[in-house]
Amino acid sequence: MTRLATATVPASLDWISLAEEASGALAALLADATAAVRAKVVHEGRVSSALVEAEQHACHGLAWLATYAESVRELAAYGRRLQAEGRYGETEELLIAIGVGEYCAQVFGGIPMSQGEIVRLPALGLAASVIAARRIPAIDTLIDAGNTPAQRARLVALMRATHPGDTIGDGGLDETLAAIRDEMRKFAAAEVLPHAHAWHLQNDYIPMDVVEKLAELGVFGLTLPEEFGGLGLSKVSMCVVSEELSRAYIGVGSLGTRSEIAAELIIGGGTDEQKQHWLPRIASGEILPTAVFTEPNTGSDLASLRTRAVREGDVYKVTGNKTWITHPVRADVMTMLVRTNPDEPGYKGLSILLATKPRGTDEDPFPAKGMTGGEIEVLGYRGMKEYELAFDGFEVPAANLLGGVEGQGFKQLMQTFESARIQTAARAVGVAQCALDLGLRYAQERMQFGKALVAFPRVADKLAMMAVEVNIARQLTYFAGRAKDEGKRCDLEAGMAKLLGARVAWAAADNALQIHGGNGFALEYEISRVLCDARILNIFEGAAEIQAQVIARRLIDGGSN
Repeated sequence: MTRLATATVPASLDWISLAEEASGALAALLADATAAVRAKVVHEGRVSSALVEAEQHACHGLAWLATYAESVRELAAYGRRLQAEGRYGETEELLIAIGVGEYCAQVFGGIPMSQGEIVRLPALGLAASVIAARRIPAIDTLIDAGNTPAQRARLVALMRATHPGDTIGDGGLDETLAAIRDEMRKFAAAEVLPHAHAWHLQNDYIPMDVVEKLAELGVFGLTLPEEFGGLGLSKVSMCVVSEELSRAYIGVGSLGTRSEIAAELIIGGGTDEQKQHWLPRIASGEILPTAVFTEPNTGSDLASLRTRAVREGDVYKVTGNKTWITHPVRADVMTMLVRTNPDEPGYKGLSILLATKPRGTDEDPFPAKGMTGGEIEVLGYRGMKEYELAFDGFEVPAANLLGGVEGQGFKQLMQTFESARIQTAARAVGVAQCALDLGLRYAQERMQFGKALVAFPRVADKLAMMAVEVNIARQLTYFAGRAKDEGKRCDLEAGMAKLLGARVAWAAADNALQIHGGNGFALEYEISRVLCDARILNIFEGAAEIQAQVIARRLIDGGSN
């Protein structure tokens, strides 16, 4: 196929229509790739787990291709919505043109799965003729004319004209969601931003008065039904709140995660009595929950979980070890995944207990019989503190078995993964936006060789691509939130949003630190904190490799079945 030369590109293009055409071609390419990868991993008519593992590069590459195809589709839909509402301006047009152009170029040239791993279409089992057939003229036009130096320079010029703290471009929020965003932004500017870096450097807890103010704003009951004292708002509103709070400090943006997970568990698997007892208290912030799932040497392999809970009369006695537990000292209730039936293999013997405990302090972190713990010192994601916990005969009332029936723990936990990953994607967008804010501010203020850093094309290019990818991750996250609100199964959408959002956050933080130069490596500069905070996003709530594996299996097994 003859490529369209840059010189022949018209001065004005219908970027939304081009994006829609590209989306259709990428959807077809994804179908081709899914069939090709499926052929690699099917043995005797069934998907072989051993072959899936052996073909991880191809399988995970398929997940990334699917994520890119969905990103292009959502960018086109975002532009069309704004156009219909009369909100489509030059900034939005540039975000779409550069974003779709770059992602199409990466699809056909190589998608970065990490800093050192590139997946290319032939690795998925696609023949050159199949690849060429899907590279339609619209895609060539986007590649040639979308992400150009002139386009990036113009986007950065528009970015420089924005008010500090504004979001680059119209995020596509309706009036209600925009009001929620503004309220969270004002709160963060007053209560979080002036103090976040000191909290990080000193490894301090987020002060309880900030937690209490979040409760007053309704953050802990945001999506809980009104009948249980919540606000009954959408998952998209959760995305907006999580993004804006994480933009100020990921620790504050993550405080609501524990409440979200606990509430999802109880709503989906709890008895009526458990719902009536726990949900209003979670919504009001009267009690703070924490998730106690992970164990040493298990990580994502929950089937090998070993912590035992043995029923003796009216109580369960818990014995075992947990690790990477966030905010356990100040938590009042632990959603604890335990093995109640040692004779049931894998997931079948697991249950969830709603284990109460008194709040602790730094001096006496765990004033509970049968429970001890030690802090895990971490690079970032501070403010709540991480602990390894040990239980030795720790007692939980039998009435606190979630749902009242043993053996349902893994099924109950799986019901929370969609919301948890959407919320994590939103936190990633917030962290990435924070990195962009810091990078843009420093690039405009720092003078070198007689002019601001932002005047140098390599610096401006970094800022442009940061803005473009933050917008892509944001649209993918909102898309997943809308799917959840509509009651659809959205593990694919949630997984893609989390997979891309985490990579975007790390890239944005890394590039913003590069813009800071040596100063970025100094602890006194906020970007050093943001880099540390961004790094965890590729690991928790499903490491990137696990996330890609889950997405690939869903595609190979039949997509939306």
